[in-house]
Amino acid sequence: MTAHETFDALLPLRADLALALRAAAHQGLSEGVCNHFSVAVPGHDDWFLLNPRGLHWSEVQAADIVMCNAAGEPLAGRHPVEPTAMFIHAAVHRIARKPVVLHTHMPHATALTLTAARALDTTLSQTAMRFHGRLAVDAHYNGLALDKSEGERIAHAMQGADVVFLGNHGVIVCGERVDHAYDDLYYLERACQAQVLAAATGLALVPVDAALAARVAAQIQGERLQSELFFASLRRMAV
Repeated sequence: MTAHETFDALLPLRADLALALRAAAHQGLSEGVCNHFSVAVPGHDDWFLLNPRGLHWSEVQAADIVMCNAAGEPLAGRHPVEPTAMFIHAAVHRIARKPVVLHTHMPHATALTLTAARALDTTLSQTAMRFHGRLAVDAHYNGLALDKSEGERIAHAMQGADVVFLGNHGVIVCGERVDHAYDDLYYLERACQAQVLAAATGLALVPVDAALAARVAAQIQGERLQSELFFASLRRMAV
């Protein structure tokens, strides 16, 4: 199939990606018209679906999603692509082998990247425990990602993790499916919010044993129906 035929056939996937973007805006996870969600096109190693340049996430519909290659060159769609959009995303798709890549500067997760720990403590809240053993930290902030080498550096720093906290920057959440990745993104921010609020009390925080946190993570990862139901509810809400 041609690029345009492939693009047309991907309407359901484009709709899911657009829904994830609108939901992220609705739930306070977006920042201006910055950041990107991307999905690798099945059967094409260097083609990707991506939100377009200049649109607020709250307004993105399936028809607004664009398809581009790893260099950020548009292949299909009615909107332009931000030239730097794929510097991080293409590298994470290629090196970390992640089909879905969500990058945000969501407030509470980003706040934790500014601390000495750089990341969420996955032994605190039950919500945080779902990420136990799934996080990586890239503590080395290196300025704006204005070339592919910075994206490659970040991708290698992930070391196979689903979630990476980027020091002084934001987070990347990856997944095999849009609904599962979005569910993780949402609950990551909720876990970070709980930790920030708890720390703000000035009281000592009480973690659980790491083995218990690992057991909770396995329990949640072993059954993702709740993730799918959450995403379906967002579709019904028409966010």
